[in-house]
Amino acid sequence: MTELQKENIPRHIAIIMDGNGRWARKRLLNRINGHRKGMDAVKAVVTAAREVGVKYLTLYAFSTENWKRPHEEIKALMTLLGRYLKSELSMMMDNNIKLVAVGKIEDIPGKERGILQETIVKTAGNDGMVLNLALSYGGRDEILNSVRSLAMQVKSGEIEPHDITEDLFKENLLSVGMPDPDLLIRTSGEMRLSNFLLWQSAYTELYFCDTLWPDYGKEDLLLAVKDYQSRERRYGKTSDQVMPEVTST
Repeated sequence: MTELQKENIPRHIAIIMDGNGRWARKRLLNRINGHRKGMDAVKAVVTAAREVGVKYLTLYAFSTENWKRPHEEIKALMTLLGRYLKSELSMMMDNNIKLVAVGKIEDIPGKERGILQETIVKTAGNDGMVLNLALSYGGRDEILNSVRSLAMQVKSGEIEPHDITEDLFKENLLSVGMPDPDLLIRTSGEMRLSNFLLWQSAYTELYFCDTLWPDYGKEDLLLAVKDYQSRERRYGKTSDQVMPEVTST
């Protein structure tokens, strides 16, 4: 079992869960079987993140581009979403996990959207970890919406253009109230962000692994965190500047 530095756990981990289709294809199975198996990985990773002390876990569950997929696959993904939320509600309550969601939630089919909203309400009082599902989400769309919101505020006279700061911009993002990810993991060997948390990931540590998502589990997450703990986060400073800060903490 991988040993971690308890004092250096990423506060916020974001994951691009990639490889369900390839996992299924390698086994001569339908892609939907890969998505179904991927739900087991979600359960394992959520539990593991809570165990090690992660405070925010964001999962890229469905992108705005995913609506271009075949209708039957989209229908199956939405059905799996509803099943996951129903089956894991008790786990969330038992483990003090609060569910939230970002994206165009209004695009989610009525039945599954209702289950999602109900789960969000029921877990709203939990404060052990935030599980954030990115659903019908796109990073560029999120940034554009923030720009439009600020433009409207300028137009209405609420603010002046020079009032727009990074902090004000962030207040108009869907992730308002959450810290930026410390660590972003992508599975399956692909090395790109795929329109995920583009603003928030400016200084995020990126970790790519070849494991297909359905095969991903607790030990894989621990290895990613272990790798994160070996890195020096300088935010533009030099190593000499960072070391005194680390020593003092």
